[in-house]
Parts: sequence; structure tokens; C-alpha cells
Amino acid sequence: MRQPVNASTAFSVGLAGASAVAFGAFGAHALRGVIDADGLAIWHTGVEYHFWHALALFAAVLGLPEGRARRAAVVLFGAGIVVFSGSLYALALGAPRWFGAITPIGGVAFIAGWIAAAFALRRPL
Repeated sequence: MRQPVNASTAFSVGLAGASAVAFGAFGAHALRGVIDADGLAIWHTGVEYHFWHALALFAAVLGLPEGRARRAAVVLFGAGIVVFSGSLYALALGAPRWFGAITPIGGVAFIAGWIAAAFALRRPL
């Protein structure tokens, strides 16, 4: 039987998914005509990665066995959402181009999260 998820982790998963929907809707409705096509494309990329990794966060919390690797995957997916998608949202809204230098840090967090998830799934020999 699966262990219950603590309240802060459950809240984080819900917040990640709900905010992905909210940012997607905001971009599709409120930003149309406000920012140019390039800005909308950047926003869309942020939402796509945000959504996929909100789902990855959900799957990690529910499906990975307890342990350090699972905790690392959860933290890294969350950090990736904030840094990668957050920096793209900021760029789309007019942040200075140098701000994009932090976007790859979020991408590395996503990659490390997937590696941590793989470690959590491995079985001892």
C-alpha cells in the first residue's frame, strides 16, 4: 500500500498543475494582442514545460518509491518549473534578454529530476 503524501507535497503538486492551467489560459486569452508572436511562442514553451513537469511531479509523488532519489526528483521538477518556465514567462513579458541566462539552469533541474526519477525506479541487484 502506498504511503500517504504529506500536506506540503500535496499542495505543491496541486499548485504546479493549477498554475500550469492558469498560465496557459492567461497566455491564450489575456496576452493575445498584448505581446507579439515571438513573445507568445516563448510563453507557450514555458507553459508546455510547466504542464509536462507538473504531471511528472504528480507521477513522482504517487509512483516513485520513498527515498532520497524520489525527494530529489520532486524538488528538481519543482525547481525546474519555477526557474525554466518562470524565466520564459518573464522574458515573454519583457524582462531584459540577459534574464534568459537563467533558463538553462531550470532545464538542468528538469534533466536532473528525470535522472533522479530513474534512480528511484532502479531495483537493487
